[in-house]
Amino acid sequence: MAESKDYGEWEKFSVDEALKMKSPSKGFMCPMSANTYGIDFQAFTIRDHTTDKVIFNVQKPENAPQLPKGFDMDKLRMIEYKFPRSFVECKTIATSLKFKVGGKPVPNFVMVERHYFKGELIKSWEFKVDFCMPNSTNNWEAMYDLPAMKKDLIDEIVSNKYPSESDSFYFVEGKLVMHNKAKYTYYED
Repeated sequence: MAESKDYGEWEKFSVDEALKMKSPSKGFMCPMSANTYGIDFQAFTIRDHTTDKVIFNVQKPENAPQLPKGFDMDKLRMIEYKFPRSFVECKTIATSLKFKVGGKPVPNFVMVERHYFKGELIKSWEFKVDFCMPNSTNNWEAMYDLPAMKKDLIDEIVSNKYPSESDSFYFVEGKLVMHNKAKYTYYED
């Protein structure tokens, strides 16, 4: 299936460029066809490392329904999260990402995650996996400290008056293979 969107010179977009982004991307930085490694996310969990409380958990259904003709495939690359205030106040979180890999080895798999509030960068992480075997199922676990934020900023984020969003870029051997986006809303708990 041909992709009709203009992604510009996405093949030249690098890890360094992703790490320099100060505001969210306007659209997706690469076509879905860039994922020539068959990387397929199966499950994702976020938990408060201090309390071990699961904050978010999603799993791909085993028998996902067939998508209707004309379905906008970019909707599969956008997720909308709804988190409690306590998530924003977490000091350390743990994440677990389960994913499958297609028939090719995946060397030097890098994820760059950039989080923005009111269009400005507030958090950034870079994660690396040295190698994934072909036709394998993998679990990528990370534990990391969240940057301390003042109460006024947390109040403003939880008010949902301004956008909270992120870009997640995935690279293999320095080449962009996937780009996902997320939007966040919060509630008092």
